[in-house]
Amino acid sequence: MAGRPEKRLEPDDGPVQRLAYELRLLREQAGSLTYRTMAQRVRFSVTTLAQAASGERMPSLQVLRAYVQACGADPDEWQVRWKQAVEESAATRDTAGTPPPYRGPAPYEPEDRAYFFGRDSLVAELVALVTERRFAILSGASGSGKSSLLRAGLVPALQETAGRLRPSSLVRLLTPGEGPAAAYDRLLNPCPDEPEIWVVVDQFEEVFALCRNRAERNRFIDLLLAAREPDSRVRVVLAVRADYRGRCAEHPGLAQALRDSSLRIGPMSPAELREAVTGPAAAEGLLVERELTNRLVQDVANQPGGLPILSRALLETWRKRRGRMLTLAAYEAVGGVLGPIVATGEEVYGRLSPAQARTVRQLLLRMVVPGDCSPDTPRPIPMAELRSLPEPEEAVRVVERLAHARLLTVGGDMVELAHEALLTRWARLRGWIEEDRERLREQCRLTEAARIWQEFGRDPGALYRGIRLARAEEFFTAPKMRGALTAQERAFLSASRQACEAERWEAARTTRRARCLWASLAAVLAVVLTAALVSLQRPRTGERLPIETAGPPLWPTRPHRGRMRPGARLIVWRRGLD
Repeated sequence: MAGRPEKRLEPDDGPVQRLAYELRLLREQAGSLTYRTMAQRVRFSVTTLAQAASGERMPSLQVLRAYVQACGADPDEWQVRWKQAVEESAATRDTAGTPPPYRGPAPYEPEDRAYFFGRDSLVAELVALVTERRFAILSGASGSGKSSLLRAGLVPALQETAGRLRPSSLVRLLTPGEGPAAAYDRLLNPCPDEPEIWVVVDQFEEVFALCRNRAERNRFIDLLLAAREPDSRVRVVLAVRADYRGRCAEHPGLAQALRDSSLRIGPMSPAELREAVTGPAAAEGLLVERELTNRLVQDVANQPGGLPILSRALLETWRKRRGRMLTLAAYEAVGGVLGPIVATGEEVYGRLSPAQARTVRQLLLRMVVPGDCSPDTPRPIPMAELRSLPEPEEAVRVVERLAHARLLTVGGDMVELAHEALLTRWARLRGWIEEDRERLREQCRLTEAARIWQEFGRDPGALYRGIRLARAEEFFTAPKMRGALTAQERAFLSASRQACEAERWEAARTTRRARCLWASLAAVLAVVLTAALVSLQRPRTGERLPIETAGPPLWPTRPHRGRMRPGARLIVWRRGLD
């Protein structure tokens, strides 16, 4: 068991599964220890330790304490968790022994086909695609129901088809895990005398998210793509989360399959939602109040990732049913469609480290547009924006964890809240919004300004100046805000500061030049005035210089009383010359 990929768990599948999920997180936080390394530290075997985190059954107290001790944690603290899980497991067993018709956030399995409703047309379309093509891809956002469609819809249909068309054919369902090529090489290379195999690969995104070895990843992809060969005895259909379509397109063979033989899963229509609500109950002889059905359709329609939330709310409502009736009162008693998911969110948040909790807060607040005399609204953000944060790997891990808990939906390279009502129903998130409302408004303005600046080729005219720059620096220069801005936003603020400093320096230089010019003018003026004053203050000396004139007058004659006569002498006073 330790050599095979671990089955994916949801923390809210049940107390046993939640404890196993927490044990896996503990091993990851301890440095992704191998079970062989852990077995060397304690007296239990590799298989026993791996089974403790499998989620298939409750581990014994001794095994749990050994597991925790091998990871360097406190066994006494985890013993309390183990007792709580044991008590919850006993309390949640239905007294009549009736299995629940709803699976909560967990996907429907092939054996749950009798409870799988609302996807008949899509199942038929997918079966037609995979019988026509030897290699096909199903894609959709997280929470859109891909896993249930494959497991409870396609696999049973292929088993019937294979039994009818190819009696010797087999259908195998798998998830990639960390080492897919090594784990499934034998399955994907059947001998000529072996029956033909339909390979259904769920959660294909694990090839990129979990498999860190590039050679291992490429080998597994090549093994799958070999099914396209006419003489291959393998047919492949895989499901991938929509935000990983870009990663798939990087591989030529997968890119061609996305173009030629892919199917995208969309949201369920109101009629399909009604069937998904009433069908499983009817299969167990139960009834659903009309008011409850209407309320559920209203609460879930057009919400990203709404199907797991719907199934979880129905499971909790079923547990509080009255006889054979699922009522609106029971639905409201469990907190409506978001009550269970908010409780899960609090559980997930409580297990985070301080650094992870800070990242979660910054991440969720980026997904909010604060209202101004209007309600707050969710804001989908691209994955590229998350990858430009100061710690992109941590941000992506947090997104994966919140998406796993059904708080976020990831699809089409976009991340968004799983339900708009989380803004008001999740008290922790609502408190964060109220506490940081002014900063959120400023961050929305900054994000938009940085986007426009980038679109216009980083035009200096689009930068912040004056009060806008001062206000942005007031909110985003604090140490706790260092990880809240993307690379583009940080570059925008840095360019704004540099432009502001350059303008201040230029203004100071202009002022200095003006001062120098005025000083020079003042000096020149002082010299001139000084010379003039000195000239005026000197004593006047001189002599009378007679000048004799002969002939006609030196200027035109005109009758006036002082006209000179011929032969008269003009007396001119001349200053004495030093």
